Amino acid sequence: MISAYITCKDEKQAVKISRHLLKKRLIACSNIFPIKSMYWWNKKIVDDNEIVILAKTIDKNFEKIKKEVKKIHSYEIPCILKFNIESGKEYEGWVKKETR
Repeated sequence: MISAYITCKDEKQAVKISRHLLKKRLIACSNIFPIKSMYWWNKKIVDDNEIVILAKTIDKNFEKIKKEVKKIHSYEIPCILKFNIESGKEYEGWVKKETR
């Protein structure tokens, strides 16, 4: 099982992306959190508020998730990361059941 970590410009975009991935059955669950981000962009350090999506899914869906997010994300280079995660057998079974 994996968690896809996706940063977004605001909550509206995070909800839109989460719903899109849920409807396509690429993720089983999405948690949305406000975060403070600092990064280099266009030769400047940016200090910004963003929203992060933590989406639980199966490993085989990660490439499809990246493709779908890039279609609708507003960022030129969206942050889409994969973390391997472990859970209880029941939760992992639920994630597998809810994704395709």
